[in-house]
Amino acid sequence: MQYSYMTRLFCPKCGRNYDPEQIHQLCTCGSPLLVDYDYEELKKVWTKESLAARSSNIWRYHELLPVRKEENAVTMGEGGTPILPVSKMGEKYGISHLFMKDEGLIPTGSFKARGAAVGLSKAKELGVKKFAMPTNGNAGAAWSLYAARAGLEANVVMPVDAPVTTRKECAASGARLWLVNGLISDAGKMVGELVGKKGYYDASTLKEPYRIEGKKTMGLEIAEQFNWEVPDVILYPTGGGVGLIGIYKAMVELQKLGWISSDKIPRLVAVQADGCAPIVKAWEEGKQESEFWNNSKTGAFGINVPKAIGDFLVLDAIYQTKGCAVSVSEEAIQLAQLDVASKEGLFICPEGAAVFAAAQKLREEQWIKEDDTVVLLNTGQGIKYADDLEAEVPVLEPGDSLV
Repeated sequence: MQYSYMTRLFCPKCGRNYDPEQIHQLCTCGSPLLVDYDYEELKKVWTKESLAARSSNIWRYHELLPVRKEENAVTMGEGGTPILPVSKMGEKYGISHLFMKDEGLIPTGSFKARGAAVGLSKAKELGVKKFAMPTNGNAGAAWSLYAARAGLEANVVMPVDAPVTTRKECAASGARLWLVNGLISDAGKMVGELVGKKGYYDASTLKEPYRIEGKKTMGLEIAEQFNWEVPDVILYPTGGGVGLIGIYKAMVELQKLGWISSDKIPRLVAVQADGCAPIVKAWEEGKQESEFWNNSKTGAFGINVPKAIGDFLVLDAIYQTKGCAVSVSEEAIQLAQLDVASKEGLFICPEGAAVFAAAQKLREEQWIKEDDTVVLLNTGQGIKYADDLEAEVPVLEPGDSLV
Protein backbone atom coordinates (compact mmCIF):
# COMPACT_ATOMS: atom_id res chain seq x y z
CA MET A 1 0.00 0.00 0.00
CA GLN A 2 1.31 3.45 -0.83
CA TYR A 3 2.48 5.80 1.93
CA SER A 4 0.34 8.85 1.10
CA TYR A 5 -2.93 9.19 -0.81
CA MET A 6 -2.62 12.93 -1.43
CA THR A 7 -4.10 13.93 -4.78
CA ARG A 8 -3.98 17.70 -5.06
CA LEU A 9 -3.75 21.11 -3.47
CA PHE A 10 -6.87 23.22 -3.82
CA CYS A 11 -8.07 26.69 -2.93
CA PRO A 12 -11.08 26.75 -0.59
CA LYS A 13 -12.04 30.21 -1.88
CA CYS A 14 -11.82 30.09 -5.68
CA GLY A 15 -11.53 26.32 -6.23
CA ARG A 16 -8.32 26.40 -8.24
CA ASN A 17 -6.21 23.23 -8.18
CA TYR A 18 -2.43 22.98 -7.82
CA ASP A 19 0.12 20.23 -8.40
CA PRO A 20 1.27 18.92 -4.98
CA GLU A 21 4.61 17.85 -6.44
CA GLN A 22 5.57 21.50 -6.90
CA ILE A 23 6.28 24.17 -4.26
CA HIS A 24 3.26 26.37 -3.72
CA GLN A 25 2.49 29.01 -1.11
CA LEU A 26 -0.82 30.89 -1.38
CA CYS A 27 -3.36 30.68 -4.17
CA THR A 28 -3.23 33.45 -6.77
CA CYS A 29 -6.40 34.81 -5.12
CA GLY A 30 -4.50 35.15 -1.82
CA SER A 31 -6.15 32.25 0.02
CA PRO A 32 -4.30 29.48 1.85
CA LEU A 33 -4.22 26.15 0.01
CA LEU A 34 -5.51 22.89 1.45
CA VAL A 35 -4.51 19.25 0.81
CA ASP A 36 -6.94 16.73 -0.63
CA TYR A 37 -6.76 12.93 -0.64
CA ASP A 38 -8.25 9.99 -2.53
CA TYR A 39 -10.86 9.08 0.07
CA GLU A 40 -12.65 6.55 -2.14
CA GLU A 41 -9.48 4.55 -2.69
CA LEU A 42 -8.57 4.84 0.98
CA LYS A 43 -11.94 3.37 1.95
CA LYS A 44 -11.00 0.25 -0.02
CA VAL A 45 -7.52 -0.30 1.42
CA TRP A 46 -7.27 1.39 4.85
CA THR A 47 -9.04 0.30 8.02
CA LYS A 48 -9.22 1.44 11.62
CA GLU A 49 -8.05 -2.01 12.66
CA SER A 50 -4.77 -1.54 10.78
CA LEU A 51 -3.77 1.17 13.25
CA ALA A 52 -3.48 -1.28 16.14
CA ALA A 53 0.01 -2.47 15.21
CA ARG A 54 1.41 0.99 14.49
CA SER A 55 3.53 3.30 16.63
CA SER A 56 1.58 5.87 18.62
CA ASN A 57 2.80 8.95 16.77
CA ILE A 58 1.34 11.11 14.02
CA TRP A 59 2.83 8.95 11.27
CA ARG A 60 0.39 6.14 12.16
CA TYR A 61 -1.95 8.16 9.91
CA HIS A 62 0.57 8.48 7.06
CA GLU A 63 -2.02 7.60 4.39
CA LEU A 64 -3.81 10.81 5.33
CA LEU A 65 -0.65 12.93 5.42
CA PRO A 66 1.13 14.59 2.46
CA VAL A 67 4.61 13.03 2.68
CA ARG A 68 5.10 10.61 -0.23
CA LYS A 69 7.99 8.51 1.10
CA GLU A 70 8.52 7.25 4.63
CA GLU A 71 12.24 8.09 4.55
CA ASN A 72 11.37 11.78 4.17
CA ALA A 73 9.48 11.91 7.47
CA VAL A 74 11.39 14.11 9.91
CA THR A 75 10.29 12.91 13.30
CA MET A 76 11.05 12.98 17.01
CA GLY A 77 8.17 10.69 17.92
CA GLU A 78 5.61 13.51 18.05
CA GLY A 79 1.95 12.73 18.67
CA GLY A 80 0.10 10.24 20.80
CA THR A 81 -0.57 12.74 23.58
CA PRO A 82 -2.99 11.60 26.29
CA ILE A 83 -6.60 12.48 26.90
CA LEU A 84 -6.73 13.09 30.65
CA PRO A 85 -9.88 13.27 32.77
CA VAL A 86 -9.94 16.52 34.77
CA SER A 87 -12.75 15.58 37.10
CA LYS A 88 -11.99 18.10 39.85
CA MET A 89 -12.24 20.98 37.41
CA GLY A 90 -15.30 19.31 35.90
CA GLU A 91 -16.92 19.17 39.30
CA LYS A 92 -16.16 22.84 39.88
CA TYR A 93 -17.58 23.84 36.48
CA GLY A 94 -20.54 21.46 36.55
CA ILE A 95 -19.37 19.39 33.56
CA SER A 96 -19.62 15.66 34.19
CA HIS A 97 -17.35 14.51 31.36
CA LEU A 98 -14.46 16.97 31.14
CA PHE A 99 -11.16 15.96 29.53
CA MET A 100 -7.90 17.64 28.58
CA LYS A 101 -5.65 16.66 25.68
CA ASP A 102 -2.15 17.48 26.89
CA GLU A 103 0.00 18.74 24.05
CA GLY A 104 2.72 19.75 26.49
CA LEU A 105 3.89 16.09 26.40
CA ILE A 106 5.36 16.34 22.93
CA PRO A 107 8.79 17.23 21.48
CA THR A 108 9.65 20.94 21.86
CA GLY A 109 6.97 21.19 24.57
CA SER A 110 4.03 22.35 22.46
CA PHE A 111 1.56 21.22 19.80
CA LYS A 112 3.59 23.20 17.26
CA ALA A 113 5.78 20.11 16.88
CA ARG A 114 2.99 18.46 14.87
CA GLY A 115 2.92 21.20 12.26
CA ALA A 116 6.70 21.44 12.19
CA ALA A 117 7.12 17.70 11.67
CA VAL A 118 4.79 17.48 8.69
CA GLY A 119 5.55 20.94 7.29
CA LEU A 120 9.30 20.41 7.32
CA SER A 121 9.07 16.81 6.12
CA LYS A 122 7.15 17.93 3.04
CA ALA A 123 9.38 20.96 2.53
CA LYS A 124 12.44 18.69 2.59
CA GLU A 125 10.74 16.26 0.19
CA LEU A 126 10.11 19.16 -2.20
CA GLY A 127 13.76 20.21 -2.08
CA VAL A 128 13.51 23.24 0.21
CA LYS A 129 16.83 24.24 1.81
CA LYS A 130 16.01 27.49 3.64
CA PHE A 131 12.80 28.88 5.09
CA ALA A 132 11.64 31.96 6.98
CA MET A 133 8.77 32.48 9.39
CA PRO A 134 7.34 34.88 11.98
CA THR A 135 6.37 33.41 15.33
CA ASN A 136 4.96 34.22 18.75
CA GLY A 137 7.44 31.73 20.20
CA ASN A 138 6.50 28.06 20.22
CA ALA A 139 6.14 27.62 16.45
CA GLY A 140 9.53 29.20 15.87
CA ALA A 141 11.08 26.94 18.50
CA ALA A 142 9.51 23.83 16.98
CA TRP A 143 10.36 24.65 13.38
CA SER A 144 13.93 25.61 14.36
CA LEU A 145 14.58 22.36 16.22
CA TYR A 146 12.97 20.19 13.53
CA ALA A 147 14.95 22.13 10.91
CA ALA A 148 18.14 21.21 12.72
CA ARG A 149 17.10 17.55 12.60
CA ALA A 150 16.19 17.84 8.90
CA GLY A 151 19.32 19.76 7.91
CA LEU A 152 17.45 22.90 6.79
CA GLU A 153 18.26 26.52 7.55
CA ALA A 154 15.70 28.31 9.74
CA ASN A 155 15.21 32.08 9.67
CA VAL A 156 12.88 33.23 12.44
CA VAL A 157 11.48 36.65 13.43
CA MET A 158 9.90 36.88 16.88
CA PRO A 159 8.38 39.71 18.97
CA VAL A 160 10.80 40.78 21.70
CA ASP A 161 8.07 40.14 24.31
CA ALA A 162 7.74 36.45 23.37
CA PRO A 163 8.53 33.90 26.11
CA VAL A 164 12.28 33.81 26.76
CA THR A 165 12.39 30.00 26.72
CA THR A 166 11.18 29.83 23.12
CA ARG A 167 13.80 32.39 22.11
CA LYS A 168 16.49 30.20 23.68
CA GLU A 169 15.16 27.12 21.90
CA CYS A 170 15.55 28.89 18.56
CA ALA A 171 19.03 30.12 19.41
CA ALA A 172 20.16 26.71 20.66
CA SER A 173 18.99 25.06 17.44
CA GLY A 174 21.29 27.21 15.34
CA ALA A 175 18.46 29.13 13.70
CA ARG A 176 19.00 32.70 12.53
CA LEU A 177 16.82 34.63 14.97
CA TRP A 178 15.73 38.25 14.94
CA LEU A 179 13.64 40.00 17.60
CA VAL A 180 11.25 42.81 16.68
CA ASN A 181 9.88 45.45 19.03
CA GLY A 182 6.31 44.81 17.92
CA LEU A 183 3.70 42.12 17.27
CA ILE A 184 3.68 38.98 15.14
CA SER A 185 2.05 41.05 12.40
CA ASP A 186 5.19 43.23 12.36
CA ALA A 187 7.36 40.12 12.30
CA GLY A 188 5.29 38.85 9.38
CA LYS A 189 6.01 41.97 7.33
CA MET A 190 9.74 41.49 7.86
CA VAL A 191 9.53 37.85 6.85
CA GLY A 192 7.61 38.85 3.72
CA GLU A 193 10.47 41.14 2.73
CA LEU A 194 13.05 38.42 3.42
CA VAL A 195 11.09 35.89 1.36
CA GLY A 196 10.67 38.35 -1.48
CA LYS A 197 14.32 39.35 -1.66
CA LYS A 198 16.03 36.07 -0.80
CA GLY A 199 13.54 33.60 -2.27
CA TYR A 200 13.26 31.59 0.93
CA TYR A 201 10.38 29.19 1.44
CA ASP A 202 7.68 31.03 3.40
CA ALA A 203 6.73 28.91 6.42
CA SER A 204 4.39 31.55 7.86
CA THR A 205 1.08 30.29 9.25
CA LEU A 206 -1.02 28.91 6.36
CA LYS A 207 1.31 30.38 3.73
CA GLU A 208 2.40 26.81 3.12
CA PRO A 209 -0.23 24.04 2.93
CA TYR A 210 1.26 21.39 5.19
CA ARG A 211 1.42 22.72 8.74
CA ILE A 212 -2.33 22.23 8.96
CA GLU A 213 -1.90 18.55 8.02
CA GLY A 214 0.29 18.03 11.05
CA LYS A 215 -2.11 19.90 13.31
CA LYS A 216 -5.10 17.89 12.09
CA THR A 217 -3.61 14.80 13.72
CA MET A 218 -4.92 16.18 17.02
CA GLY A 219 -8.41 15.62 15.63
CA LEU A 220 -7.55 12.16 14.33
CA GLU A 221 -6.17 11.20 17.73
CA ILE A 222 -9.16 12.57 19.62
CA ALA A 223 -11.52 10.51 17.48
CA GLU A 224 -9.44 7.36 17.92
CA GLN A 225 -8.97 7.92 21.67
CA PHE A 226 -12.75 8.10 22.07
CA ASN A 227 -13.07 4.86 20.09
CA TRP A 228 -14.42 6.75 17.07
CA GLU A 229 -17.33 8.20 19.09
CA VAL A 230 -16.40 11.87 18.96
CA PRO A 231 -16.94 14.24 21.91
CA ASP A 232 -19.69 16.85 21.94
CA VAL A 233 -17.45 19.91 22.29
CA ILE A 234 -13.78 20.71 21.64
CA LEU A 235 -12.32 24.00 22.89
CA TYR A 236 -9.17 25.30 21.26
CA PRO A 237 -7.03 28.42 22.02
CA THR A 238 -7.13 30.40 18.80
CA GLY A 239 -4.49 32.73 17.43
CA GLY A 240 -3.71 31.78 13.84
CA GLY A 241 -6.31 29.05 14.26
CA VAL A 242 -4.49 26.33 12.34
CA GLY A 243 -5.23 23.70 14.98
CA LEU A 244 -8.96 24.40 14.95
CA ILE A 245 -9.05 24.34 11.15
CA GLY A 246 -7.05 21.12 11.25
CA ILE A 247 -9.31 19.41 13.79
CA TYR A 248 -12.34 20.29 11.67
CA LYS A 249 -10.59 18.99 8.54
CA ALA A 250 -9.76 15.76 10.36
CA MET A 251 -13.36 15.21 11.41
CA VAL A 252 -14.66 15.84 7.89
CA GLU A 253 -12.10 13.45 6.43
CA LEU A 254 -13.00 10.75 8.97
CA GLN A 255 -16.64 11.15 7.96
CA LYS A 256 -15.67 10.71 4.30
CA LEU A 257 -13.88 7.50 5.24
CA GLY A 258 -16.87 6.30 7.25
CA TRP A 259 -14.77 6.03 10.42
CA ILE A 260 -17.02 8.33 12.45
CA SER A 261 -20.74 8.97 12.26
CA SER A 262 -21.90 11.19 9.43
CA ASP A 263 -24.48 12.90 11.65
CA LYS A 264 -22.24 14.03 14.51
CA ILE A 265 -19.23 16.30 14.58
CA PRO A 266 -17.90 18.07 17.69
CA ARG A 267 -18.99 21.66 18.26
CA LEU A 268 -15.77 23.63 17.88
CA VAL A 269 -15.03 26.60 20.13
CA ALA A 270 -12.42 29.24 19.32
CA VAL A 271 -11.06 30.68 22.56
CA GLN A 272 -9.38 34.08 22.62
CA ALA A 273 -8.34 36.66 25.20
CA ASP A 274 -10.31 39.85 25.84
CA GLY A 275 -7.25 41.83 24.76
CA CYS A 276 -7.08 40.15 21.35
CA ALA A 277 -10.38 38.74 20.14
CA PRO A 278 -10.84 39.38 16.39
CA ILE A 279 -12.42 35.97 15.75
CA VAL A 280 -14.87 36.43 18.62
CA LYS A 281 -15.93 39.84 17.32
CA ALA A 282 -16.41 38.49 13.79
CA TRP A 283 -18.44 35.52 15.05
CA GLU A 284 -20.64 37.72 17.23
CA GLU A 285 -21.34 39.90 14.19
CA GLY A 286 -21.97 36.89 11.91
CA LYS A 287 -19.12 37.83 9.58
CA GLN A 288 -17.03 35.55 7.37
CA GLU A 289 -13.73 37.32 8.06
CA SER A 290 -12.26 39.25 10.98
CA GLU A 291 -10.92 42.77 11.25
CA PHE A 292 -7.42 43.69 12.44
CA TRP A 293 -7.44 44.02 16.25
CA ASN A 294 -5.60 47.19 17.20
CA ASN A 295 -3.34 47.33 20.26
CA SER A 296 -3.70 43.62 20.94
CA LYS A 297 -2.24 42.37 24.21
CA THR A 298 -2.48 39.21 26.31
CA GLY A 299 -0.28 37.16 28.57
CA ALA A 300 -1.40 34.11 26.60
CA PHE A 301 1.13 35.13 24.01
CA GLY A 302 0.46 32.33 21.56
CA ILE A 303 -3.02 33.69 20.84
CA ASN A 304 -1.91 37.31 20.48
CA VAL A 305 -2.66 37.37 16.74
CA PRO A 306 -4.49 40.53 15.66
CA LYS A 307 -5.44 39.21 12.21
CA ALA A 308 -5.20 35.60 11.05
CA ILE A 309 -4.78 34.87 7.34
CA GLY A 310 -7.02 31.83 7.75
CA ASP A 311 -9.71 33.61 9.76
CA PHE A 312 -12.39 32.72 7.20
CA LEU A 313 -11.52 29.02 7.61
CA VAL A 314 -11.70 29.29 11.41
CA LEU A 315 -15.09 30.98 11.23
CA ASP A 316 -16.38 28.47 8.70
CA ALA A 317 -15.39 25.59 10.99
CA ILE A 318 -17.26 27.25 13.86
CA TYR A 319 -20.37 27.88 11.76
CA GLN A 320 -20.36 24.40 10.18
CA THR A 321 -20.16 22.64 13.56
CA LYS A 322 -22.62 24.95 15.36
CA GLY A 323 -19.77 26.00 17.61
CA CYS A 324 -18.94 29.44 18.96
CA ALA A 325 -16.14 31.88 19.75
CA VAL A 326 -15.55 33.21 23.25
CA SER A 327 -13.02 35.48 24.95
CA VAL A 328 -11.83 35.47 28.55
CA SER A 329 -10.10 37.99 30.80
CA GLU A 330 -6.44 37.98 31.83
CA GLU A 331 -7.53 37.46 35.43
CA ALA A 332 -9.58 34.41 34.46
CA ILE A 333 -6.63 32.96 32.55
CA GLN A 334 -4.24 33.40 35.48
CA LEU A 335 -6.72 31.97 37.97
CA ALA A 336 -7.41 28.96 35.77
CA GLN A 337 -3.71 28.22 35.34
CA LEU A 338 -3.17 28.15 39.11
CA ASP A 339 -6.43 26.29 39.70
CA VAL A 340 -5.61 23.49 37.27
CA ALA A 341 -2.12 23.11 38.72
CA SER A 342 -3.31 22.98 42.34
CA LYS A 343 -6.37 20.80 41.74
CA GLU A 344 -5.22 18.49 38.94
CA GLY A 345 -1.43 18.64 39.23
CA LEU A 346 -1.19 19.87 35.63
CA PHE A 347 1.05 22.90 34.95
CA ILE A 348 -0.52 24.07 31.70
CA CYS A 349 0.36 27.00 29.47
CA PRO A 350 -1.63 30.28 29.58
CA GLU A 351 -3.32 29.43 26.28
CA GLY A 352 -4.50 26.14 27.76
CA ALA A 353 -5.65 28.00 30.86
CA ALA A 354 -7.73 30.30 28.63
CA VAL A 355 -9.57 27.22 27.38
CA PHE A 356 -10.41 26.13 30.94
CA ALA A 357 -11.68 29.64 31.72
CA ALA A 358 -13.78 29.55 28.56
CA ALA A 359 -15.30 26.19 29.50
CA GLN A 360 -16.35 27.60 32.85
CA LYS A 361 -17.85 30.66 31.18
CA LEU A 362 -19.77 28.64 28.58
CA ARG A 363 -21.09 26.27 31.25
CA GLU A 364 -22.33 29.22 33.31
CA GLU A 365 -24.09 30.50 30.19
CA GLN A 366 -25.62 27.01 29.64
CA TRP A 367 -24.01 26.76 26.19
CA ILE A 368 -22.16 23.71 27.48
CA LYS A 369 -24.56 21.24 29.11
CA GLU A 370 -23.76 19.23 32.23
CA ASP A 371 -23.70 15.88 30.39
CA ASP A 372 -21.72 17.07 27.36
CA THR A 373 -18.43 15.29 26.73
CA VAL A 374 -15.97 18.17 26.50
CA VAL A 375 -12.32 18.13 25.42
CA LEU A 376 -10.00 21.02 26.23
CA LEU A 377 -6.76 21.50 24.31
CA ASN A 378 -3.75 22.40 26.41
CA THR A 379 -1.29 23.38 23.73
CA GLY A 380 1.96 23.50 25.70
CA GLN A 381 3.95 23.24 28.89
CA GLY A 382 3.37 25.85 31.56
CA ILE A 383 7.03 25.73 32.48
CA LYS A 384 7.86 27.49 29.21
CA TYR A 385 6.06 30.54 30.63
CA ALA A 386 7.22 30.14 34.23
CA ASP A 387 8.92 33.54 34.37
CA ASP A 388 5.57 35.22 33.71
CA LEU A 389 3.62 33.38 36.41
CA GLU A 390 2.83 35.43 39.48
CA ALA A 391 3.17 33.28 42.58
CA GLU A 392 4.32 34.63 45.94
CA VAL A 393 6.90 32.45 47.71
CA PRO A 394 8.44 33.44 51.09
CA VAL A 395 12.23 33.83 51.25
CA LEU A 396 13.86 32.57 54.45
CA GLU A 397 17.18 33.35 56.02
CA PRO A 398 19.51 30.55 57.21
CA GLY A 399 18.43 29.52 60.68
CA ASP A 400 14.80 30.62 60.27
CA SER A 401 12.24 28.18 61.59
CA LEU A 402 9.43 26.69 59.52
CA VAL A 403 7.41 26.00 62.69
